[in-house]
Amino acid sequence: MDTYSRHCILELWECDKELLNDLQYMERIITDAALEAGAEVREVAFHQFAPHGVSGVVIVSESHLAIHTFPEHGYASIDVFTCGTRINPKKAATIIADKLDAKRIYEMNIERGLGQVSVVDNF
Repeated sequence: MDTYSRHCILELWECDKELLNDLQYMERIITDAALEAGAEVREVAFHQFAPHGVSGVVIVSESHLAIHTFPEHGYASIDVFTCGTRINPKKAATIIADKLDAKRIYEMNIERGLGQVSVVDNF
């Protein structure tokens, strides 16, 4: 089995604070992003924190998508990790950033499963 995988990590700032605290919205956009990127969804688990914030993961056949929100700061951290080359994690990450209306986006792309970890500009 080939171990090559890609990991897109996003730091999203100045997002819509109400959306960041909406559990159902978060679950829907992360799941939809996985599907729109062509991934096969296996399981979905999300949790609403008190007084605010949502964390969730969508397990896909190709690996996972995860989000942690901090509505009080307008911030969300996103991980999109996919094995192989069939699914482009950046596509799913971009969909999520758009749906959260992020004004500032910091992105890191990592190729994994090759031995030494490599940060790349683009996949």
